[in-house]
Amino acid sequence: MTLHPKGFDLSLGRIRRLLDRLGNPEKRLPPVIHIAGTNGKGSTSAFCKALLESKGLSVHVHTSPHLVSWHERYRLGRKGGRGEFVDDETLAHAIRRVGDANAGEYITVFEILTAVMFVLFAEHPADAAIVEVGLGGRFDATNVIEGPAACIITSISLDHVAYLGDRVELIAAEKAGIMKRGRPVVIGYQAESPALDVLVETAERLGCPHSVFGQDYLAFEEFGRLVYQDEFGLSDLPLPRLPGRHQYGNAAAAIRGVKAAGFELDDATIARALKSVEWPARMQRLPEGRLSGFAPAGSEIWLDGGHNPGAGVVIAEALAELEEKQSRPLFMIAGMINTKDATGYFRAFTDLVETVFTVPVDQSEASVDPVALATDAQNAGLMARPRSSVEEALREIASLGEPGEEPPRILIGGSLYLAGSVLRDNGTPPQ
Repeated sequence: MTLHPKGFDLSLGRIRRLLDRLGNPEKRLPPVIHIAGTNGKGSTSAFCKALLESKGLSVHVHTSPHLVSWHERYRLGRKGGRGEFVDDETLAHAIRRVGDANAGEYITVFEILTAVMFVLFAEHPADAAIVEVGLGGRFDATNVIEGPAACIITSISLDHVAYLGDRVELIAAEKAGIMKRGRPVVIGYQAESPALDVLVETAERLGCPHSVFGQDYLAFEEFGRLVYQDEFGLSDLPLPRLPGRHQYGNAAAAIRGVKAAGFELDDATIARALKSVEWPARMQRLPEGRLSGFAPAGSEIWLDGGHNPGAGVVIAEALAELEEKQSRPLFMIAGMINTKDATGYFRAFTDLVETVFTVPVDQSEASVDPVALATDAQNAGLMARPRSSVEEALREIASLGEPGEEPPRILIGGSLYLAGSVLRDNGTPPQ
C-alpha cells in the first residue's frame, strides 16, 4: 500500500529518479506528439495515429486508462501497417526491469506504468510516438519529455477539481504545463475563453509557435464533407469515421499537430486516415456480442466513456444529430465514480433521454451507488431507475417496447471503467 498508494500524488521527482536508473529512456524516443486536455485527448491521439499510419509510418501510442487489458496502454508501431498492443512477454519483461530499478521505493502505479512506456518506446524503433497525458499536465508522469515535436491541448473544462483546481483557468494552467520552450503548440477548440487566454499566454511566454482553432486553422461540415483550412490552403475531405460534430475539431487539431511536428500531409493521406480512424468507447457502436443480445432486436447501442459535464454536452449533441437522421426512443444506462459531477453530466441529456437506468461500476471501488446516482439524474431533471447491472437494464428496456415501435437507441456511459466492463462482458475488447 505504501509502495503503490491509491489516488494521485502529483510530482516529477520519483519518475525522474526511476528513469535515471533506467538510463533515461525518455531521451531516446522518436519524435513525440504530446497531448493534454480534459476532453478529446484519446480521439485526437487516434486521429494522429491514423494520419501517420496512412503515410506508411510506424507509430507508438500511449493512452490511459485502459478499458479491458493493461496492454492497451502500449501500442507499438509497425512499419507500413497498423501498430499492435504490446505482447505479454515483452510487457512482462519491461515491468520486471522497471520494478527492479525502482528497488522498492515509494512510487505510484501510474509512474511505474509510464516508465514502462518509455522503456518500450525507446527500445522498439518507430517513426513517431503519440503520448497522451494521464492527469493534468504539469506534474503528470509523462511530462519528463524535454523536446516534443509538438504539443496538442484539446478542449478544457472542469474535471479532477480536487487535484487541478475548481476554475477552468487553473485547469488550463496545469494542462499548459506540457508546453516546452520554443516547441510548436496546437490549441484545440476551447468553449471557455479564460482557458484559451491562459493557453495562448503560456505559449507566448515560452516562445512556442502556436496555432489556435478558429484563428489559425479550422474545420467544419459542408454538404456532407469536412472542410479543413489553415494557412497552407483548404482541404475537401470525407467526414470522420468517429461520429459527432465534436470530432471535427479533434480531427483538425490532429491534422495541425502532425503538420506542426514536421510531417507532411496531403489530402489523400488525410482522407484515408479519416475513413479508417478507430477509438473504442468514444461514441462507439457496440458490436454484436453477449450483452447486446439482451437489448431489443434492431437496437442501436452506443458506448461512450465520457464522464464530466463537458463530455456530456458533446455526447448529447452527437445523439441529437442521430435523432435528426432517424427518430428512436432514447434510453441511457449510466454508471459513474464518486469524483465526477454526476448531476452536471446528466444535465446535458434533459429533454433527450426518456429514462436513465443507473448501474454500479464493478471495476472501481469509487463506484457511486445506483440509488444515489439515480437521485443525481433526477436532480438534473431526468427520470431514473437504479438497477443492479447493465444486463438487467437492457432486459428491462427490452420489456418496455410497444408493438410496431421503432427499436430504441441506447447510450451506455458515464465512466471509462463502465465502458471497459461492457466491452469485456460483451466479448468485444479493443483490438
